[in-house]
Amino acid sequence: MRRLVVVVVLLALGAGMAYGLNAGLRLSWEPVQVMPEPSAVAPARPLVEPAVGAVTMNRRTGRLDLAARAVTAAGGGDGVLKVVVTGDGSDESYRLDGLTLTAATEAGAAAGLYDVADALRSKRALPSGRVAPALGLRLTDAGSVGREPEPWDTTDYSLNTDIVTGALLPSAPWVDAAAVERIGAQFRQFIDHSAAQGYNGVVIPGFLEYVTFDGHGVYSPGDPHLDRARAMVSAFRPVFEYAARMGMRVYFMTDMLALSEPLDAYLARRDDPWPIYQAGLRELFASMPFASGLMIRVGEGGSAYRAPGWDYFSRIAVTTPAQVRAMLRAFLAVAAETDRDIIFRTWTVGVGAVGDLHTNPDSYGEVLGDLDDPHLIVSTKFTLGDFYSHLPLNSTLFSGGQRRIVEFQGRREFEGFGSLPNDLTALHAYALRELMARNPRIEGVWLWTQDGGPLRAGPRTLYLRTGFWQLYDLNAYGMGRLARNPATEPASITADWVRRTFSDDPATVAALCRMFALTREAVTKGLYLTPYADNSVKALGLEPPPMMWIFEWDIVTGDSAVLNSIYAIGRDAVDHTIADGHRAVTLARSQRALVSATPASRWYDPALRTQLLDALDFQADLYGTLASYREMFLRRAQWLDTGSSSARARWQSAAAEFSAARDAHVARYGDRLDLPAYNFTAADLGSERFDRDPLMAWLARALLALLLLSLLIPSLRTLWRAALMPWRAASVPRYALLLPAGVLVLSRGILTWFAAPAHLIVTLGCWALFALACFILVKRSPYALLTVLGGVALLRCALLLAVLSVRGPGYYWFAFWTSPTARSLYVTIGFALFAWLFVATAAVLRTAYDWSRPRALGAVTLAAGLPVLFLGALLWSLGLERSLTVWNDQLALLPWGLHRILGIVTYLDIPTSLPLWLTALGATLTLLGTAFITTLRPSLTLPSRPPSPSAQR
Repeated sequence: MRRLVVVVVLLALGAGMAYGLNAGLRLSWEPVQVMPEPSAVAPARPLVEPAVGAVTMNRRTGRLDLAARAVTAAGGGDGVLKVVVTGDGSDESYRLDGLTLTAATEAGAAAGLYDVADALRSKRALPSGRVAPALGLRLTDAGSVGREPEPWDTTDYSLNTDIVTGALLPSAPWVDAAAVERIGAQFRQFIDHSAAQGYNGVVIPGFLEYVTFDGHGVYSPGDPHLDRARAMVSAFRPVFEYAARMGMRVYFMTDMLALSEPLDAYLARRDDPWPIYQAGLRELFASMPFASGLMIRVGEGGSAYRAPGWDYFSRIAVTTPAQVRAMLRAFLAVAAETDRDIIFRTWTVGVGAVGDLHTNPDSYGEVLGDLDDPHLIVSTKFTLGDFYSHLPLNSTLFSGGQRRIVEFQGRREFEGFGSLPNDLTALHAYALRELMARNPRIEGVWLWTQDGGPLRAGPRTLYLRTGFWQLYDLNAYGMGRLARNPATEPASITADWVRRTFSDDPATVAALCRMFALTREAVTKGLYLTPYADNSVKALGLEPPPMMWIFEWDIVTGDSAVLNSIYAIGRDAVDHTIADGHRAVTLARSQRALVSATPASRWYDPALRTQLLDALDFQADLYGTLASYREMFLRRAQWLDTGSSSARARWQSAAAEFSAARDAHVARYGDRLDLPAYNFTAADLGSERFDRDPLMAWLARALLALLLLSLLIPSLRTLWRAALMPWRAASVPRYALLLPAGVLVLSRGILTWFAAPAHLIVTLGCWALFALACFILVKRSPYALLTVLGGVALLRCALLLAVLSVRGPGYYWFAFWTSPTARSLYVTIGFALFAWLFVATAAVLRTAYDWSRPRALGAVTLAAGLPVLFLGALLWSLGLERSLTVWNDQLALLPWGLHRILGIVTYLDIPTSLPLWLTALGATLTLLGTAFITTLRPSLTLPSRPPSPSAQR
C-alpha cells in the first residue's frame, strides 16, 4: 500500500508539473476583427495646367519665401498669386479666392502656399474658400538625417536611432564641425520637404547627451561628459533651431530610464530618480529654448539601442503604473513651468506590469485614467500591436481624457523596409477616420518616414537621399494630406502623388495607380499567413505578432514552436494558406506587367521606372521563395500531425522547390544593398533538423525494439525488474550496464537529430554526475545501485523512444507545442519517472546496502545537488543569454532571431539571476547531503551488511 501511495504521489507531482508548464506556455488564440484593406483606383480626370507663375507677398520671411519658391517651382503659367498676411499667431487656416490668398498668420499663409504648390505639381484645381487643417499637430520623425550609406551591414540589427553620433569625436573639441554641417544640410532638406507635405512638427532623438546636470554632482569636475554636452549644445542648437524658424514644433525624444555610467551610479544612491531628471529637463529647455517639449518611451530599451562609441544607454526600469505616474507627474511639473508638452508613448514590448499598456484599455485606464494635464499628450500606434497588417484598430485610442496623437509608419519595417510597393493611404485613411469619429481628443498624428526597427538591416534606402525612397514617400505624402483633410479620397491622393513623382501621362498614371491598388493584397498575402494572422494569439505570456513565420523584419524563422503553432491554428485551411502564397506571386507579376507596359519616354525620370521594375522583380522573387517555404513547412507539419503519405510527399516536393528558390534568391540578391535577400539562416537550421525526422523515427523504432528484446534476456530483464522494484535489486553483469548507457546516449542523440551537442553535454553530464556521486558514496560493490540507475534510465528512454518512434523528434516537439493533452500526459509520466530515480536510489541504498533512511536521503540529496550545481556553474560561467542562445540555435525550438534582436532573457522575462539561483540551490543540496552522510556515517548507525551474493557478481 505504501508503494502505491508513492506512485500516486509521484504521478500527482508530475500532473502538477504539467499544469504549471501548460500555464506557462499558455498558447491560445481567438479570431479578431482586423482592419479592412480598402483599395480603389481613382477615375481619370483632365489635367489642370498650372495657372500661377509668380507670387507677391505683403510680408517676407524665410519661411514664406521658401513656401513661395515651392509655388513658382511648380507653376509655369502667367498668373500671379497674391498673398496677404493680416496678423500673427499659430492659426494655420487661410482663404483662397481666385489668385488671392489671405491668412491671419504666417503659418496660415505658408500652409496655403504649400497647398497651391501641391495642386500645381499634381495638376489639379486650386483649393478655394476657407481651408483649415483637421488636426493641429502633424509630426514626423527626423527622416534619414545623420545616417550615412557607408558602411551598410544588412545583418546589423542594432536599434539605435541617434542622428548626431556621426559627428562625435573621442576628445576635445568633441564634435566634428564638418560632420555637423553635413547633418545640418540633411536636416534642412528634410524640414523643407516635410513642411511642404503639410507637417508642422519634428521629433528628434536625444536628451541626455545635451545635459550636464551642472551643480547636481552627477558628473565630477573634469568629467568629459560635461564638456562634450556643452559642445553638443553649441554645435546642434543652430541645426535644430532651423525647424522652429520654418514653423515646425521641435520635440526631443528619449527612453526612460536614460542613463550614463555616472548617472547610473548617482541614481543607485537615491530612492527617487525623478528630481535629477527634472533638473536635466529644465537644462534641456534652457539650452534649447525653441523646443516644444519632450517625448518619452518607457516600454523598450537596452543594449541594442546603444550607439557605439559612447556610454549613453537606456534601461527598461519604469515598469509599474505607480512608476509611470510618478515619472509623468515629475516631467509635467517642469513642462508647466515654461508651457511645454510632454508626449508619452504607450508603446511597450511586454515587459513588466505595464507591458500591455499599448493594447489593453484596462491597463491604459489604470496608468493614465485620471492623469489629466493640459501639457500631457499621449501617443499611440494605430494598430493593436506593432506596425503589422492583419491587426484590429487599437482600442486604447477609443477613449481617454488626455490629448491624443496617433502613430503611423510610412516605411513599414516588417513589410520589406519600404523595398516593396506598399500604398498604405487607404488603410491610414480608414484608421484615421474611425479613430477621430470615436475619440474627439485626437488632435494629431506622428508619421515615421524612416524610423522603426534596425536602421541598416534592410535595404540601403535613406529618405530623400539614397536608394528608391520614393516608394515610401507616397505614404508620407498621403498622411500629410489626410491629417489636414481626412475626408480626401485615398485613391485621388495616390494619383496626385504619381503625377507629382513619376509621370503626368494619363495612361501611365492609370497603369501605376492600378499597380499601387494591388499592393496591399500582394503584401498581406505574400508576407502573412491569413488563418494565423487573423487571430489574436497568446503564448508564453506574450502576444506574438501576426507575422511570426518571418520573425522580425527579414528573418525567416525555422523553429518548431512558431511553425507548428501556426499550423495548429490554421490546420483546417492549409490549402487556402498555400494558395494565398501563389496568389501573391501572381499579383506581383501582374504589377510588374502594368509598369513594364508604360513607355520610359513618358516618365519624368526613366531611372525611376527602372528602380520600380527592379523592386517589382524583387517582390515576385521574394514571394515565390516564401510561397515554396510556407508550403514546405505547412505540409511537413501536416505530416507530423496526420502521418499522411500524401502530406509527406508534398512536403518533400516543396522542400526541393524551396531549396532551389532560396538558392536563386540569395544568389540574385545576396550581395545587393538596395534590395537585399531575406535571411534564411534560421529556416535552414530548422530544415536541416526536420528533414531528418523520418530517419530519426526509424532509429527510435529500432532502439525501442531492442529494448523490448532485452526483456527476453534474463540478465537484461534484471535491469527492468530493478527499476520497478529497487528494493529487490540484484546486480547484473557489468556488460549489461552498457545497454542503458548506450540507449541513454542514443535516445538523446535521436531527440536532438544528432545536431545539438550542448543539449547532450548537459543531459548526459547530469546523468553521469548523479551516477558518479552514487558510485563514490557506495565505494564497494556498487553494481546493485548501478543496476537500479540503469533500469530507471531504460524506463525513461522507453517513454521517450515511444514518442520519437511515431514520426521522429519533429513529432515530439509538434505534440509538445500544439497538444495540451499529449503534453500533459507525457510530462506527468516523464516527471514521475524522473522523481522515481531518487526514490529508487534511496530504496536500493536502504535494502541492498542497509543504509539508514536519513543517510540514504543524504546520499540522494548530494547526488541530486551536484548536477544542479554543475548546471548553475555552467550557465554562470558562459552567461545565461549565451547559453540559452547556443542551446536554442542547436535545437531550433524558439525563433533564432530572439537573441539577435532583444535577447532571449529579455524577451521571455527570464530572471538574469537564474544561474546564481541554480548554483546556490545545487550547493545547498550538496552541502545538506554531505552533512547527512558525514553525521550519520556507518560507525554511528547499524553495521552495513554485505551485499547479497548476486550483488557481488
